[in-house]
Amino acid sequence: MSTTENPPPWTAAVASHWHDLAARVLEGHVLTEEEGLAVLRSDDSELLDLLAAAYRVRHHRWGNRVHLNLLINAKSGHCSEDCGYCSQSRVSKAEISTYELLDPEKILDGARLAVQRKARTYCIVLSGRGPSEKELDTITRLVPRIKARYRLNVCVSPGLLKPEEAVRLRECGVDRVNHNLNTSARFYPNICTTHSYLDRLSTLRAVRQAGMQICSGGSVGLGEEDRDVVRMALDLGEIAAEAVPINFLTPIPGTPLEGVRRLNPRYCLKVLCLVRLAVPHCELRIAAGREEHLGPLQPLGLYPANSIFVGDYLTTEGQEPAEDYRMIEALGLEIVPEGGGAAAE
Repeated sequence: MSTTENPPPWTAAVASHWHDLAARVLEGHVLTEEEGLAVLRSDDSELLDLLAAAYRVRHHRWGNRVHLNLLINAKSGHCSEDCGYCSQSRVSKAEISTYELLDPEKILDGARLAVQRKARTYCIVLSGRGPSEKELDTITRLVPRIKARYRLNVCVSPGLLKPEEAVRLRECGVDRVNHNLNTSARFYPNICTTHSYLDRLSTLRAVRQAGMQICSGGSVGLGEEDRDVVRMALDLGEIAAEAVPINFLTPIPGTPLEGVRRLNPRYCLKVLCLVRLAVPHCELRIAAGREEHLGPLQPLGLYPANSIFVGDYLTTEGQEPAEDYRMIEALGLEIVPEGGGAAAE
């Protein structure tokens, strides 16, 4: 049978198209919504060329380096917000550990573990709408000790922040504040009603005005449309977030989204390529859900992305650190060494 009757979707022109787009992004082109949709809706036969184009952009800024981050759930549950994807929200019936802010020594122990696991950024997460005065005071006292003892970059995820609270975090030495957009402005009311997308943008403005770096990303697989994923990525590019964690929904039993299962590993890789092209200079982090949704394709995620969490997430488990080290070594990549953390870049 002649193969010319049914030519394969892949062509040299397709490969050239993605590399041309990567070249234009490196020259300063801002990704358009139509281009973003084309990435997400591209044929699976184009995936390797798309990954190669995204890697070209990643390598331009980060070379072959991989940033490791360790996360501590410093306060769990007791949250007044109704985010439908979150096991710690007030509408969740998930069986998780709930506790107030950990003892300072336990948070310091987390920093020691971060160094032990070769992480250069320590992420301290507090559940809740925003930090209490007591919580903020504890964190501002701890951060100088962490930085002096362990030479780590510190990222804090405290919820919604007022400008004066952001200034206090910057003054104590916090390098970054994490506050995810999570999805598009259009889709946001479908996953949370107790605060708005504009509230989140207001916190990010306060972080930037205080002089700290922004860590902001999103979650994919919440029931959103392709256009929502693209709009989120473009907003993150406009904000110029220095770090962008991308979560793939783990439908935790007991949460409103427990039955939502829409992702496959090829689509997840296309999302990572989209974000790399939309926010070319960011530290792009594959976050929660990478083990479940990327599965055996996890290594390919580090062609567009250059950062992962090593260890567990907030209320779900990650894979063993030794598996991450083996994956990075097999790819010929290198872990950012001590003293070479993200903020130092």
